[in-house]
Amino acid sequence: MARIAGIDLPRNKRGEIGLTYIYGIGRSTARRILQNGAINLDKKVQEWNDEELGKIRAFITNELKVEGALRSEVQMSIKRLMDIGCYRGVRHRVGLPVRGQSTKNNSRTRKGKRKTVANKKKVTK
Repeated sequence: MARIAGIDLPRNKRGEIGLTYIYGIGRSTARRILQNGAINLDKKVQEWNDEELGKIRAFITNELKVEGALRSEVQMSIKRLMDIGCYRGVRHRVGLPVRGQSTKNNSRTRKGKRKTVANKKKVTK
């Protein structure tokens, strides 16, 4: 079982794909890690020996910020934006899209379930 940065990597996937299960590592970073350790990209995670696993582990701990440290950094960045009261921070605080998307019809993921507002009753004389 390959365990890196507190994450159990899937054994039957290619190394390049398996490394992407770690938060903060995408395809290009995974490719860079494997090339740095001189490991074949098509080699499956279960085929890695202890030496290769050590190279990968060392590269990730020394060169990259992943998992908990990266999550906390992202949260601190968002908190900073909210504290200074900039536009992006206000959008985060209110729970609306941050990157300029239209909100009239879309953005249900950020806004949550629809809250129907009833029309005002017409007064009859």
